[in-house]
Amino acid sequence: MKISDVMTIDPVVVSAGASVFEAMRLMLERRVSGLPVTDAHGKLVGIVSEGDFLRRGELGTEKRRPRWIELLSSPGKLADEYTGAHALGIGEIMTKDLHTVTPGMALADAVQMMEKHRIKRLPVIKGDRLVGIVSRADLMRAFLTRASQAANAPTSDTALRERIAADIDRQAWGPSALVHVSVDGGMATMNGVLVDDRVRDALRVLVENIVGVGRVRDRLSTIEPLTGAVVRTGDDA
Repeated sequence: MKISDVMTIDPVVVSAGASVFEAMRLMLERRVSGLPVTDAHGKLVGIVSEGDFLRRGELGTEKRRPRWIELLSSPGKLADEYTGAHALGIGEIMTKDLHTVTPGMALADAVQMMEKHRIKRLPVIKGDRLVGIVSRADLMRAFLTRASQAANAPTSDTALRERIAADIDRQAWGPSALVHVSVDGGMATMNGVLVDDRVRDALRVLVENIVGVGRVRDRLSTIEPLTGAVVRTGDDA
């Protein structure tokens, strides 16, 4: 999937010249936790989120440190924190060091970027223009849409069995030679031998995620690899 498949088009934005009060009201009214910030020409210049309002002088939540730590801190750092806690203009508190994506970028790359930088949303740009935004909420909506579409797709027992076998074969941990899964009336039955019980859990999850499988029956046996003794049998064995 690409960014363009899931992004929110024409997102709500706030002007760099707006006040923090305007931004807060807009976020509450539109029920969003962050806003792209644009200049008078519509160019993306920053982003502001709920996190930027946590440390505010009006709330008495600005950072406070022991005097001796302040003496060891640089004046620039302390001044920057003061600005963030007391500035009334969005342009003074917004995040300017932005991470952005493009519409044609792979969705997996965007997720990796979110994880790496611990951010919840990414502005989508084309050239120097903001064309959308992709957030964690967009990912959840895409997940539900895909799941709904897949749930309505017709499947046969044969197709399900082939899909399960192919998915197991693709996994680095997949015990293709030791496990066989049959499907009858949408019920999948796992038969075979394992040497690590954690693989049992992963197999069940894999099979449960195949759309069309109504129930999973566990008839697997886990053995101790050195002695061959059975240490666990399936719940449905």
